[in-house]
Order: sequence, then structure tokens, then C-alpha cells
Amino acid sequence: MARIGIIGSAGRMGAALVEAIGAAGEVHAGGVDQGDDLAALAASCDVLVDFSSSAALEANLDAAGAAGVPIVVGTTGLAERHLWLCDAAAEKIAVLQTGNTSLGVTLLAHLVREAAERLGADWDIEISETHHRMKVDAPSGTALLLGEAAAQGRGISLEGHSARGRDGITGARKSGDIGFASLRGGSVAGDHTVQFLGTSERLSLSHMAENRSIFAKGAVRAAQWLVGKAPGRYEMAQVLGL
Repeated sequence: MARIGIIGSAGRMGAALVEAIGAAGEVHAGGVDQGDDLAALAASCDVLVDFSSSAALEANLDAAGAAGVPIVVGTTGLAERHLWLCDAAAEKIAVLQTGNTSLGVTLLAHLVREAAERLGADWDIEISETHHRMKVDAPSGTALLLGEAAAQGRGISLEGHSARGRDGITGARKSGDIGFASLRGGSVAGDHTVQFLGTSERLSLSHMAENRSIFAKGAVRAAQWLVGKAPGRYEMAQVLGL
């Protein structure tokens, strides 16, 4: 059985992870939050799962690296600097960083990449997402993950083809852009839709999260898979063999 430690254990995801670890037949090795002894936890587990905050990521990666323990990073709201930190940590340990640990979203990203590649640049791509009123970042990490998948399918950079926050007289849609729209309200766990809009036809690919348990189950699945892996960067798609 794998001993799984949780970083960010006091939050709602922490509670869901404890339940998912037990359901998977693994061992909950303990959890930490701000001010707790992360080094001790890292030394006592086989793999760490991080759903804390972007501000804590550097310290979390350092602790995992010092202990030689692989880590699943499900924290969202990451900047380019955080991705560089993951790259650096991956020289010592196995790091699986993702904007969404849901297995369904992982498959959705695969389908989005395929559709973007096969439909071609004359189909416009728009990504919409809805989350609960307490979410602090937008677009969501999942929306950006899906945008990256679409950009990869087209062989372009998302950074150079991202359209966000349309307001006022914006002019006609720029060809090749990948658009984003974010809605916030209520207690929505997370809804995402990617639309491919062609001439006289549309294709929509969607995923609806009914509660946080799906993210916890996917994170535990990823943690199980990551144990024993060589140092490097890994993705959720590899967990599903995609």
C-alpha cells in the first residue's frame, strides 16, 4: 500500500482526499497546512499530493525534493515561474503537475487536442467555464489546460493566441484565437465546455463536475501511478495511458 501525504489538508479538497485514499485501499500518511512540519511528513510517505496554494509551491517542491519523494501538484492559479519550479524539481524527483486531476477532464483534453488538429484553423475555438462564487482565479486551471490542448493540436502557442475578457467595441473575432469566458456563482464544482464553431456547424465537448470527489479520486490514482517513477515531469494523460 502507498503512503500518501496531503499538503493543504484542512481545506475541502483535503477532506475529499482522505476519503479517496481510504476508498483506494491506500494509507493516509498525514497532512500539513501552513506552519506545520512538512519535512517530517515528506520523510514519512511514499508520495505527496499538493492542493495548497501557489505561494507555497516552491517550499513544497523543495521539501519533496529533499526527501526524494514524488509529488502530485493539483494547485491552480500557477504562473510561468511556478512551472519553471516544477521543471527544476523534476530533475530530482517525479513531478506530476496538472490543472485538473479529474480522469474525465484528462480524456476531454485528449479529445480537444484531436479535434483541434483534425478540424483545422478555419474552425473557431471558444472555451467557457463556470465555478462556485469563492473561486479566486480565472480562467480556471482546467480551462487553460483545455486551451493548451487546443493550441497543441493546432501547433501554435496559446499565449500568442488567447482572447479573454471581451468588452465594448472589440471588432471582429481574430482568426486563430482561442477564446475564454469565465462565469462565477453558487456552488458549482466546475463545468467546462469547448466549442468548435465552423461554417454552418458546431461541435461541443463538455465536462460537468458534480462534486470535488472526482478530483480527489483522480489525484489518488495519479499518486498511485507516480510512486516509483524516475525523476521527470509527468502528465495526467500518462496515468490513463493516452
